[in-house]
Amino acid sequence: MAKNIIEELKWRGLLKQVTNETKLLKAQALKKGVYCGFDPTGDSLHVGHLIQIMLLKRFEMFGFQPIAIIGGGTGMIGDPSGKKAERVLLDDKTIKDNIQAISHQMQQLIGKNVRMVNNADWLQTMTLIDFLRNVGKDFNISYLLAKENIATRIDVGLSYTEFAYTLLQAYDFYQLYINYDCAVQTGGSDQWGNITSGTDYIYKQIGEDNLACGVTMNLLTKADGTKFGKTESGAIWLDSRKTSPYEFYQFFFNQDDQETGKLLRYLTMLTEADIMAIEKEHQQEPAKRIAQKKLAEAVTLFVHQAKGLELAQIVSEALFNGKLHQLSEQQLDQLKSSLPIFTVSSFEIPILDLLVQAQIVISKREGREFLEQGAITVNGVVINSETWTITKDKFLFNKYLIIRRGKRKYHLISCK
Repeated sequence: MAKNIIEELKWRGLLKQVTNETKLLKAQALKKGVYCGFDPTGDSLHVGHLIQIMLLKRFEMFGFQPIAIIGGGTGMIGDPSGKKAERVLLDDKTIKDNIQAISHQMQQLIGKNVRMVNNADWLQTMTLIDFLRNVGKDFNISYLLAKENIATRIDVGLSYTEFAYTLLQAYDFYQLYINYDCAVQTGGSDQWGNITSGTDYIYKQIGEDNLACGVTMNLLTKADGTKFGKTESGAIWLDSRKTSPYEFYQFFFNQDDQETGKLLRYLTMLTEADIMAIEKEHQQEPAKRIAQKKLAEAVTLFVHQAKGLELAQIVSEALFNGKLHQLSEQQLDQLKSSLPIFTVSSFEIPILDLLVQAQIVISKREGREFLEQGAITVNGVVINSETWTITKDKFLFNKYLIIRRGKRKYHLISCK
């Protein structure tokens, strides 16, 4: 095991920048708090947040007190960092609902030891005059304009609202430093400007004798530089109601070889020795996707616990073996967001018509060819006749039909 948090972050390839390594190591020795902010822009966190969630757990392993700020105040404005356009402002009720959902999610993932803080507690009691006198006067405009997260938006448009965001985040760090014994702020590399605003502000308020420091991580991106965690169907959420454990598991299982080693280091608690052993085994038989399987198992277990992992594995195995018709109703429900789905309005429909309507085949001619070849199965049964008709009793749990074309192309048919 690494001797300190810096060594741990370095071998994992996570560490991007540190404002002051000496202060960080002293904060570790004194078991100070470490915080990361999460703005409540949605009712669930997504895969892109996992690196920061895991980061808080890594710091906790080295004696730090993990603190998660849910930005009830800053979330009403929106951070311009990494954004090309102004965020849509959310109403009070939406933000409150999102805060409640995300707070519950964070405590489940990090554990009861995480301290949940809402920055609305101090920001919403502050008047505009107070803010300008106590915070604004300590920030020079030229200093702010030099920050990358602001400079990159000046030409395309940046409102004063988002321009002021870095001041609010700096004040957050100050509040945590003086009231919550928190010496370290963490974030992605796009947060460097906001983090250094905080350390600079604390220096101006307290003086040189302070322990405030910041740490940024390399952003989790795909090989082509695009954001990790986005698919054609949208974000991969941590809430099982938005992204099923099966879909979540498959997202990681389907990662490219070139991505898997980095993801094992960034998103799991596996040791360096464990990861090297996995990579060695994977290289011997890449077709078995050993590294991807270990990655999918580790991350799904962390997010969805043992029950969610088991469910994902059962459904994945059924897909691989062509035995989806043997799944339970709950297991079938996992597939609704993962397979092409078509809803029929009538129970009485010839198989050939259904194949065309559900776009399983492009024409009746193609459908006949697949049927003649025995390449169409319904609920695991091979169908050869084009006159075979779907009836109500064919639907599993009165809800689903599972049609497979060829060896791997599955379609889910539901009824109204």
